[in-house]
Amino acid sequence: MANKTRRIGLSLGADICWPICYEALIKKLDLAITEGGNTNRFEVERVYIEPFDLMQPCSYDVVIDRLTHWYHTSREWIKKAILTDDLYVFNNPWSLQSMEKQTTYCAMMRLGLPIPDTWMIPPKSYTESADLKPTLTRYAKLFDLGEIGDRIGYPLFMKPYDGGAWVGVTAIKDRQSLLAAYDQSGTRVMHLQKGVIPNDAFVRCIGLGPQWRCVNYDPAAPLHDRYQMDVDFLSPADESHLANLTMVINAFFGWDFNSCESLRSNGTWHPIDFANACPDSQVTSLHFHFPWLIKSNIRWSIFCAATDRRMKTNLDWEKYFRIADKDKPFEEKLSGYVKLAEEHFDAERFYEFCDKHLAHLDEVANEFFRTDVVRDAIHQKVSALYPAHEIEEFTDLFWNRVQDSIRIEAGTDK
Repeated sequence: MANKTRRIGLSLGADICWPICYEALIKKLDLAITEGGNTNRFEVERVYIEPFDLMQPCSYDVVIDRLTHWYHTSREWIKKAILTDDLYVFNNPWSLQSMEKQTTYCAMMRLGLPIPDTWMIPPKSYTESADLKPTLTRYAKLFDLGEIGDRIGYPLFMKPYDGGAWVGVTAIKDRQSLLAAYDQSGTRVMHLQKGVIPNDAFVRCIGLGPQWRCVNYDPAAPLHDRYQMDVDFLSPADESHLANLTMVINAFFGWDFNSCESLRSNGTWHPIDFANACPDSQVTSLHFHFPWLIKSNIRWSIFCAATDRRMKTNLDWEKYFRIADKDKPFEEKLSGYVKLAEEHFDAERFYEFCDKHLAHLDEVANEFFRTDVVRDAIHQKVSALYPAHEIEEFTDLFWNRVQDSIRIEAGTDK
């Protein structure tokens, strides 16, 4: 039996709090996991941005990536390391690069998910180029935007076909506001999506590997209050359904870490936004849910590193489409999709691994999240975002919400 050091890299941008907590909790656990004939120990290192030889060896077994969605140098290094060194990374960078909201809507419509009616419209204006005028003169077809809006029905939402963080999203109540919003949209290519009205619940389900957490979500609230702190607010059936939808979406696109927003209308859950493969990870957003994120990251990354999980670079969509094309009710199809997703994430082996090697994680983590290390990490993140006169107030707020979460987790909440 050999001793082996598994190296986990953190590819980071503006992240502050979660890497501090992830690194410190891994160190505190001091894991020595026997798996595959090896005794595995684990080191965590932050990945730096620097020039690289295309055949330069990669020293990491797993990388938790937070840059591929926008920082090209890191994205290309990660793609190179997968191809030349069999690196495993959260998430598939080719999929993350190309699967904008447009693609995800089309794919999930094909699988039969109840996505609201969605149209893509040409941009209001264009960046000048030599071929622009002849192309538009010959092929750009005039259209009546107001008529399209009337066909979709109001309220509707205008939002970019790509991107995230609610940038460029506008609630449209009538034809006049649609025309005004389009006039202000510039060169962005936009979707028009029918509002899910009426609705009685808005949930963001976070998926990390085969793990999930449903959060009552309020997009109209200030950032620090959007993730509500409700527990047991869904029926077991609703919770299971949303978890299954999220796992299927993530497996389909090769994403380890993503979130799915869904609205419930007349008992049916309508996914409205699920191309979020770089979800909120900061305590200033997640607060109460922050410990879950850290522990889930640890479970999945340790599992992937210790078991030599291989990157699935080829997305086999045909096996999903074969189920989609059958003449069966959607719930039966969803069961088939879930089986494929569980196979993708090797869910049964993952749960057995966690029971065997990480059963003590909750207890160790509950103790850790009461320490000054965590409070200081919160303070650092708050200091980076908030004005000086609000730093202590919001540090206390987020710290107290983390403590509330730990008390509930430990069953000591009064």
